[in-house]
Amino acid sequence: MTDTNQYDVIIVGGSYAGLSAAMALGRLLKSVLIIDSGLPSNRQTPHSHNFITQDGQTPAEIARKAREQVLAYQTVNFYQGLAISGKKTSNGFEITTASHDTFSGKKLIFATGIKDIMPDVNEIEACWGKSVIHCPFCHGYEFKDKKTAILANSDKAVHLASLVGNLTKDITVLTNAPANFTLEQREQLARNHIAIIETPITAIKHQNGYLESVRFQDDATLDVQVMYAAVAFEQHCSIPKDLGCELTETGYIKVDAFQKTSIDGVYACGDNTNMFRSVSAAVATGSMAGAMVVKALTEELFLTSPEKSIQD
Repeated sequence: MTDTNQYDVIIVGGSYAGLSAAMALGRLLKSVLIIDSGLPSNRQTPHSHNFITQDGQTPAEIARKAREQVLAYQTVNFYQGLAISGKKTSNGFEITTASHDTFSGKKLIFATGIKDIMPDVNEIEACWGKSVIHCPFCHGYEFKDKKTAILANSDKAVHLASLVGNLTKDITVLTNAPANFTLEQREQLARNHIAIIETPITAIKHQNGYLESVRFQDDATLDVQVMYAAVAFEQHCSIPKDLGCELTETGYIKVDAFQKTSIDGVYACGDNTNMFRSVSAAVATGSMAGAMVVKALTEELFLTSPEKSIQD
């Protein structure tokens, strides 16, 4: 790592989106500091899918290889630690870590992801990312033709059920509360032979994170091998909100088509900005954020620089 604490760009979050942004910046020789806590949200997931060239690879190996390639660029630096606060300065921004280290950057990119909030069900967290999953595109193929539960209610349950119906016909919707479906939605589920259980769930039985059954409040059980869960979430990092970045109604950092937030000089990419949680989407938005920050820095430095005289 360089000796200076001054950078063109500070990237908070060093997983797929942050590393992708850093590569775009490093290839244009911008000085970059990546700050990463080393706790990605998919750390329990055994394999990553739906990303060409890396299908079936472990998330950790994809990140390791990406980090190795990104840090080969001489202007990109890496700091292992947790960013806990940030503020606007006269020259840009300042980020402070849990170890009380402070770094300055002209621009900020937040690639901090989101934190999933598990429902109050015993042992569900041990299965998260393994057999309790969020996305049929990322993990569904590996559970095709299996006994499947969908932990969701209302529109989310119907949406998931329609997608999962491509992979299995053995589907049960678990609302974990009184069901909230329209008559039309109930008819759609019934036509597709999808049962609804409204009884609250108390526990999950599993082996090393792989589902065997679900237990309900009335002590009834349901044998299942996979559960799709639409769980609540919150931003993993509070610094963007502290800086004044606007959030969407659903809790994501609001960005434009070029990953710029509502605060000038601050960008965001990856899972913290949209509901499409996949490695490929994170890489794409990270690459866009990096390129747009290069553009902003270029315009400030090159397009507004004083006109130079031409000598014979």
